[in-house]
Amino acid sequence: MATFLYRMGRTAFQRRWLVTLLWVLLLGAVGLGAAKAPASSDDGTSFMPGIEAQKAFDLIGERFPGTDVNGASARIVFVAPDGQQVTGSGNRAAIDALVAKAADEPEVANAVSPFTAGAVSKDGSTAYATVNFKVQAGDLTDADKAVLEKAIDDARDSGLTVEVGGDALAEQPAAGGSAEAVGIALAAVVLLITFGSLAAAGLPLLTAVVGVGVSMASILALGSVFGLSLTTGTLATMLGLAVGIDYALFVVSRYREERAGGHAPREAAGLATGTAGSAVVFAGLTVVIALAGLSVVGVPMLTKMGLCAAGAVVVAVLVALTLVPALLGMWPNAVLSRATRKRGRAAGRPAEAANDGGAGYRATDNTGTHNGGTDNGSADNGSADNGGSRWARFVLRRPVAVLVACVAGLGVLALPAASLEMGMPGAESKPVSSTERRAYDALADGFGAGFNGPLTIVVDAKGAADAKAAVNEIAKKIGATRGVVSVSPAQFNPAGDTALFSAVPTAGPNTEDTKNLVKTIRSERADLEGATGATFEVTGSTAMNIDIAVALQDALVPYLTVIVVLALILLLVVFRSLLVPVKAAFGFLLSVLAALGAVVAVFQWGWGAELLGVEQAGPIMSLMPIFLVGIVFGLAMDYEVFLVARMREAYVHGDRAPQAVVTGFRHSARVVVAAAVIMIAVFSGFIASGESMIKTIGFGLAVAVLFDAFVVRMALVPAVLALLGDKAWWLPGWLDRLLPRVDVEGSGLAASPTGPTRPEDSEPTHQEPARV
Repeated sequence: MATFLYRMGRTAFQRRWLVTLLWVLLLGAVGLGAAKAPASSDDGTSFMPGIEAQKAFDLIGERFPGTDVNGASARIVFVAPDGQQVTGSGNRAAIDALVAKAADEPEVANAVSPFTAGAVSKDGSTAYATVNFKVQAGDLTDADKAVLEKAIDDARDSGLTVEVGGDALAEQPAAGGSAEAVGIALAAVVLLITFGSLAAAGLPLLTAVVGVGVSMASILALGSVFGLSLTTGTLATMLGLAVGIDYALFVVSRYREERAGGHAPREAAGLATGTAGSAVVFAGLTVVIALAGLSVVGVPMLTKMGLCAAGAVVVAVLVALTLVPALLGMWPNAVLSRATRKRGRAAGRPAEAANDGGAGYRATDNTGTHNGGTDNGSADNGSADNGGSRWARFVLRRPVAVLVACVAGLGVLALPAASLEMGMPGAESKPVSSTERRAYDALADGFGAGFNGPLTIVVDAKGAADAKAAVNEIAKKIGATRGVVSVSPAQFNPAGDTALFSAVPTAGPNTEDTKNLVKTIRSERADLEGATGATFEVTGSTAMNIDIAVALQDALVPYLTVIVVLALILLLVVFRSLLVPVKAAFGFLLSVLAALGAVVAVFQWGWGAELLGVEQAGPIMSLMPIFLVGIVFGLAMDYEVFLVARMREAYVHGDRAPQAVVTGFRHSARVVVAAAVIMIAVFSGFIASGESMIKTIGFGLAVAVLFDAFVVRMALVPAVLALLGDKAWWLPGWLDRLLPRVDVEGSGLAASPTGPTRPEDSEPTHQEPARV
């Protein structure tokens, strides 16, 4: 692996213009494809196959032909001025005029007046009209909405308070840009501080933007074919930008280190790609495993988001391995520190004029100083004592105390996760400044809290002797169920064998009472089917959200098992150790539970929610926990590979186990910290998103990286390795012979950097130096 990537880096450096041109052409080609592709239209007909609410949803589409169950709708809520009623002559005329204008629109399937549908509150203060469209909300044009918006304005002018719920007139999420811009700006500051060079800071940003551009253009180009939504692209952008910057950062940092150690530019690019690039490959592979593993959950939308984000990570890896060394070839000295450039001039030669022959990898001795090279205290090669090595020695002197503090601290933060409640926040979670939230509140005030989450009952009466009698019996029984306020008149399909009616719960859509009510109604099915010959299913947005939450909760453990097992196998191959992968998985569990605890505390309990712009605390979005687990697992393994691979490299080149920890931190701590801060900055930028799911994911990922990078990887990992000593790198002989050798630490480069090494030479036997 290291030898292959070494050659790739040298080739990209040497043929820099060709490699750069190929990436530019690729970006242009997918960009053109995106511009020419038709607009994406996510059909959304099957959110989660197999759950009851989805089956009932599909049955409606089958038995009620011509009904687009996914069509956009607008629920227009009217509130009369104080002291008046909506049934007053002037108010009624204004409402009827609005409904009539809406019904005349070509894209409107039907517009139902509140006075014919009985949609007036008991006190007469509130009413609502429902307008259903023939197409989905994303397919409505401004012209389609204009007439209805004008009619709403006219009704407001008459003195009525008019608010609009539903998705037809809801503001569609913007294509984005602000969150990405904030993330890039913060990343630029971190890179500039880390490298002290504009060129070194700018190169990872440039390559990351190119990678994200290729990924997003590809998603847009294929959006209409695969039904990829805007949310899908947002996740791919979030991860592609974060890992793209980080992966390029590691390659550039290793290039600077090799140049500071005396290597010529092309050789340094090859060595950086062969060593840091190997870590990038396997780190990226763990992220891809975690994201692609989302497909086992069984949610089509989740599968699309995971695969698109995995594709963005693959592109980021390819950019780091090819475009980064190519750009280093164009500016071989610009990314170097001022001290390194001065040393090159003091030696009487430009830094780029050094011998470019295959000098090969120069192993480090057990003090971390390059053999055959001078150090002069440069921060680039990391052989001088620095903050990373000092921190490692601090942990090594008191590993038990650090380990206990980390586990206890993360354990306390994880406690709120035990109270996790999953749901699908709706209009109640939107700002009170939005018309959707005001419509929600007005309906709750006028008709009761449960009115915003009605249950749709689909009765299949094909097996009944008298379909209408069977439907009436089922409606009567459900209407008498404790927790049901009312049921609507049944609506039959043309064949007369299927009916629909709504049941309004007493409680709101995201409450435990409503969840229990759904279970109670479904438990009555067997008795009613025996008595009437008809059966029924419960659906609607409330039941759908309840079923999805249960299904995702059930899928979490199998999903976690799949990705952990696959990643453990991968880490076994990378580190050739039995205990290091187990320690990595344990650390991940701590960080992800602590992150879930923080999410629950803020978004469910409301602690500090106003600081993040969270209008209403409530259940955590059902998709959030499984997203957090998958993405954080990949990112956690990122830092594990980057940090511990450098320790492994030092160990196989002769360092004792404790010194290998110090050497790994000396070389990698500053870069890992910078990478983590960049990740946190990028994810934090998405907290400002108006999308509730993106806001929650952005916060969850930011705190998860904070916990995993700074507590687990920078403190818990060295503490555990200090306690294990040489046992940390132990592997049973039979397993050692069974596992393939991939040479992540670059052992093969020490033997023969220009050609493949023998398998027995790819990892030298560790010789512990004589103790003084």
